[in-house]
Amino acid sequence: MKWTIGLVVGFCIPVFCLANIDASLDEPNVLDFYGDEDFISIAIGEVQPIAKAPAVASVITAAEIKRLGAKDIDQVLEVVPGLHVARSIIYDPLYNFRGIHSDFNPQVLVLVNGIPLSNLFHGDRNLVWGGMPVEAISRIEIIRGPGSALYGADAFAGVINIVTKTPAELENSSAGMSLGSFATRQIWASGAGSSGELNYSAFIELNKTDGPDSTITTDGQTFFDLITGTSVSKAPDSVNLSRNNLDLRLQADYKKLTVRAGAQIRKNIGDGAGAAQVLNRDNKFESERYNFDISYLEEELFTDTSVKFHASYYETSQEVDGQFVLYPPGSTGPFLTPTGVPIFGPFPDGVIGSPEIFENHTRAGFTAKYDGIEKHDISFGSGYYHGEIDRVTEEKNFGINPVTLLPILPGDLVVDVSDTPFVFLNEDQRENTYIYLQDVWRFANDWELTAGLRYDDYSDFGSTTNPRLALVWSTSYQLTTKFLYGEAFRAPSFAQTRAINNPLILGNIDLKPEQIKSYELAFDYRPSYDITLNMNFFYYDWKDIIQFIPDSNGSTRTAQNAGEQHGKGLEFEAKWSVTENLKFSGNFAWQDSYDELVEAEAANSPEKQLYLRGDWQINDRWRINMQANWVMDRNRVMGDPRDPVEDYVLFDMNIRNQLSENIEVALIINNLFAEDAFEPSPNAMPVPFIPNDLPLAGRSFLGEIRYKF
Repeated sequence: MKWTIGLVVGFCIPVFCLANIDASLDEPNVLDFYGDEDFISIAIGEVQPIAKAPAVASVITAAEIKRLGAKDIDQVLEVVPGLHVARSIIYDPLYNFRGIHSDFNPQVLVLVNGIPLSNLFHGDRNLVWGGMPVEAISRIEIIRGPGSALYGADAFAGVINIVTKTPAELENSSAGMSLGSFATRQIWASGAGSSGELNYSAFIELNKTDGPDSTITTDGQTFFDLITGTSVSKAPDSVNLSRNNLDLRLQADYKKLTVRAGAQIRKNIGDGAGAAQVLNRDNKFESERYNFDISYLEEELFTDTSVKFHASYYETSQEVDGQFVLYPPGSTGPFLTPTGVPIFGPFPDGVIGSPEIFENHTRAGFTAKYDGIEKHDISFGSGYYHGEIDRVTEEKNFGINPVTLLPILPGDLVVDVSDTPFVFLNEDQRENTYIYLQDVWRFANDWELTAGLRYDDYSDFGSTTNPRLALVWSTSYQLTTKFLYGEAFRAPSFAQTRAINNPLILGNIDLKPEQIKSYELAFDYRPSYDITLNMNFFYYDWKDIIQFIPDSNGSTRTAQNAGEQHGKGLEFEAKWSVTENLKFSGNFAWQDSYDELVEAEAANSPEKQLYLRGDWQINDRWRINMQANWVMDRNRVMGDPRDPVEDYVLFDMNIRNQLSENIEVALIINNLFAEDAFEPSPNAMPVPFIPNDLPLAGRSFLGEIRYKF
């Protein structure tokens, strides 16, 4: 083992490839016993067998992603026990771990090659997400439970690290395309090369779709029509899920230096069921995201030492294509001004609000590892982060006119309030410096204790310290037992601290970060090379939950640290290789979470999930994969008059044929039996605006062809 000092982007921990696995692993035949899908790098910052990692974790490789027939990471993550991919009102994915649900899902940290994708505005990945394709992905590593002791803010309910393919992994150039339901068209190509000690690769992926045509029967405007006598709602109509995506990823490796760059361009992004729960298929968003990072690794700096330097820049936007119509032409309101005064329509052009946000994020730091002390692997790190919302623009036909200082009335032209006190969000910045220390102590042949502590200091809300403890006991050659404790924090978003000029919600600059404490007991049992059984039990206590609480004036709500939730549960996972060509796997998860603020069972996340999959390599050419995903027992929020959300089970099938050495074709069928499946829509007062919930896609077909050059 070696001491590693690394300059790390923000909360980044170095991600090593499998080729760097230390040969000193002392279990006999360890590589054969665990296999290439059973190693993880994000648990302690270096690659190790997942059974021995001080975390409850999952790894999904590129080969498994292809067998699943997945085209987006959301389809991949549904196979993870205890993780459910829910949907927001605009159909952005919400990665719900263990009953921890919120409107924008900032409690989950998503990394690409160790670099966070978190936005300052809502703390999520981006409101204009548009999906993430999978062809450039080498593996996805998931930790269930807190990870702030290594990764800082937002590594709260779970951590998802997406590792992209390196030049060394690409033996051939390749290309492919797929066509299918909902006018879906996908094209991708990859290539790699070398010149002396320089190795380089490139991926390009294009995706265009009209989106599923599932129908919303009534929306918020339907309710307004009922009480005002108008008839302007566009419901019933299909959800607005079109998108045009371009993803580009580049990497160059020269000796000990790695450089990556990328772009994720999103156009024609529909707003799902409507940002205001009102349908309008003409509403479209855009986003441009650019990333750059550079790292340097020196393995022999000193005796028992190596060095890694890392820095990155990430730029992201949330933009409107044209004008964003919140309520359709003819809608009457009443709508409130920022001072709470009602304005009645009709609005001849509809209620228009077009907010845009532009952010940039710069990270740098270092990590260090040292194992010159017998039985100890000591690591520490320190770093700096600077994030800024450097531009906020807004055009609207409601609120206050910054020129006249009078209310904008129905029929008035759209007014640009950018760079005035009447914009919806203040431009601002956030800085963070951190330091962490971790020791992996192998105090006996079959016992290992991982202890870590991280201190973060923020420019806007102060400091926080988060520890972790993990005791891993190699109970026998086949069984590993883990005792885990961790704490984590979630930084308040700018929408929660800096929102202004909103007639309904107000930010609070004095917010504290959310906090969680988690306790886990886990077992990894491998009675043979063909069978893996995992079981874990967990309990967590989530405090200082940020919620918008009604103010004394009765018209607005202000963000407060008001909520508390605790939860417990279990997760069971099994894998069985019946033969070399026939494999079965599955998992079951149960969680019971309680919302202390409303004294009721926590809402929206499934209390039970069951996942089953079979994979059969029929012969040298044919392969078939089938999977089923049951989602059960989702509670409504307190005060919602509707029955509990209906359970559903979705079956998917992937049939592949290797036509020749270079050509492969596939037929992918999702929701094979056309199940009517729904995710919960928000409650509203006095009634839910979309009472029949958010419909998921019906049966779909996708044909695929791949070619290796």
